[in-house]
Amino acid sequence: MNLRNRNSERLLMRISERGQITIPKSLRERFGLNHNLEVEVTPTEGGLLIQKRTVAMHPVESVFAILGQGDSTDDYIEEIRGR
Repeated sequence: MNLRNRNSERLLMRISERGQITIPKSLRERFGLNHNLEVEVTPTEGGLLIQKRTVAMHPVESVFAILGQGDSTDDYIEEIRGR
């Protein structure tokens, strides 16, 4: 790996025989790219765009995320009944 241009942070890397590239540790740490993380590779006019995979939250999970981790249903019923 050779640093090509410090201002634009472009790096020159070789593709291995198996089609792999190594992302430098400093960039993996900077962008939170841990091992076994799935990434999305998007072809663009200028090349390939590599991004962390975004997982859409299930609609039911999003409701619970908004409501938070409140009391259980049983706790709520007991409160209503005055126990």
